[in-house]
Amino acid sequence: MYIMNMLKRNSLLIALVLVMILFEVAIRSTGHGSLFSPSNFTNIIYQNSYVIILAVGMLFLIIGCGNIDLSVGSVVALIGAVAGVMMVNNEMNIYLSMAVCLLLGIAIGAWHGFWVAYIRIPSFIVTLAGMLLFRGLALIVLDGITINPFPSEYLSIFTSFFPAHRADAYSSTVTVTILLVIVYLVGIIYSRVSKQKKGYEVEPMYAFLFKHVIILFAIIASSLLLANNKGIPLILILIAIIVLFYAFVANKTVTGRRMYALGGNEKAAKLSGVNTNRLLFLSFVNMGFLAAVGALVCVARFNSASPMAGTGYELDAIGSCFIGGASAYGGVGTVGGAVIGAVFMGVLNNGMSILGVDANWQKAVKGMVLLAAVVIDVMSKKRVSN
Repeated sequence: MYIMNMLKRNSLLIALVLVMILFEVAIRSTGHGSLFSPSNFTNIIYQNSYVIILAVGMLFLIIGCGNIDLSVGSVVALIGAVAGVMMVNNEMNIYLSMAVCLLLGIAIGAWHGFWVAYIRIPSFIVTLAGMLLFRGLALIVLDGITINPFPSEYLSIFTSFFPAHRADAYSSTVTVTILLVIVYLVGIIYSRVSKQKKGYEVEPMYAFLFKHVIILFAIIASSLLLANNKGIPLILILIAIIVLFYAFVANKTVTGRRMYALGGNEKAAKLSGVNTNRLLFLSFVNMGFLAAVGALVCVARFNSASPMAGTGYELDAIGSCFIGGASAYGGVGTVGGAVIGAVFMGVLNNGMSILGVDANWQKAVKGMVLLAAVVIDVMSKKRVSN
């Protein structure tokens, strides 16, 4: 019974490890190299940086009454187009251009939030309209052409490595890893002891050790792979800051608790004094902001602004959240789960690409994985209600 409960608690983490092992065996057996080569591991980080950023924003929408944003891919294209026109065509200051892009993302989020939170139009309809509107505007801004290249100063913000010199990559990355492991150990031990002193229920020691040993192994193995390449990508540091900040908001703040309450039962939350309209509005504003961040990351990665950029990004973000354990009914989900879901989607994409799987089959596989995640969520809800 205890072992089964432990496996259920960590099922996604176990599934991710198994998928990685299966792809590694398949890739090696077919002579296509390795999923865990240092260069490919760095490539996975770059390929999926936008998914993680968008998935974090989408998670807060899903937690709050199961809302989704279908327009994020089009928003990425539009903001990337604006960045291209400002930085490349008009040679404007890159920091001013980035600020304008972030403000535009916030304004787009506020536009969606107004219609959903205050007029009470379903988010599916509002963001579907936004998907068409902002994709059209991206085509208009770029006049149907791709803009490139971006200034090297801008590219270095998102595509550089720490440390700057490759000769120092190994020693610096190992040092950072040791510090990270120490901080992580102190944090989880302090959290567990604090909960026990306050009388809160904590997970059994075997489950605690099982989960954190896997996480520590992943941190150390990932760091060694990065150390053997060029060091720590700056985009990874940006992702870590975003994930830690939003995890703190979700778990340690009043706003986070109110968001879960909104998704659990909006009427009850409103009767408890929660301004549900404002909270729902802010969740869309936040999504717009993170979509803008994702757009800036994307144009730096591809070194171009394309009117067709961002195609399908909303599906990757939504899929990551559901695979990561978010409930389609709202009120359930974690930032860590969304990140693991995004990594899961990224490994699927990268592994199938290395194996030469047709792009159409890749979409079919991702669709089945997403459906399976939602089916499991629905079936578990039925078991609880029965």
